[in-house]
Amino acid sequence: MDPRQLITFMAVIEKLKCNTRHSWTSTGRHESVAEHCWRLAVLALLVMEEFPDMDAQKVLTMCLIHDFGEAITGDIPSFDKTKEHEMNEEQAITQLLTLLPPDMARNYQALFDEMAALQTPEARLVKALDKLEVLLAHNEAPLSTWIPKEYTLNLSYGQESVAFSDYLTALREEIRKDSERKIQGA
Repeated sequence: MDPRQLITFMAVIEKLKCNTRHSWTSTGRHESVAEHCWRLAVLALLVMEEFPDMDAQKVLTMCLIHDFGEAITGDIPSFDKTKEHEMNEEQAITQLLTLLPPDMARNYQALFDEMAALQTPEARLVKALDKLEVLLAHNEAPLSTWIPKEYTLNLSYGQESVAFSDYLTALREEIRKDSERKIQGA
């Protein structure tokens, strides 16, 4: 990749460090999109032994790039996201990928398409882990940062996404128990 092209691309995705999410950290500050992507990749790395037939490099790459569009659009919480928001994010991804060499852009676009289709084990795993990471973050954040709908969402969010895996279903159940304890301790 041409050095100038790389620098230009990196300058755009730097916004992922600046753009905050709805989620909060345990210290009571908004989490950045980049922090979420990094922690999602770490979560994937730690659970990959449970999924030995999956392409670990593909999973990690998907984790790192899955929110690239938010460098342009910013974060919209999943519970507020509309079809229009999704279309804007797809357009942002397309725009962002034009900054990359054509072969690289095609490869990343194929991964975005795969994630959107949710028809491969890797795409389903990334989607499930993405939801679980959000729940973990909510449980770690001060309860004062929760909005009313999160009291019920934290108990049910992501169940359909983890259903394909006994391991992820068990992990989701442990997270739900943590949510209940947090809510009861309020």
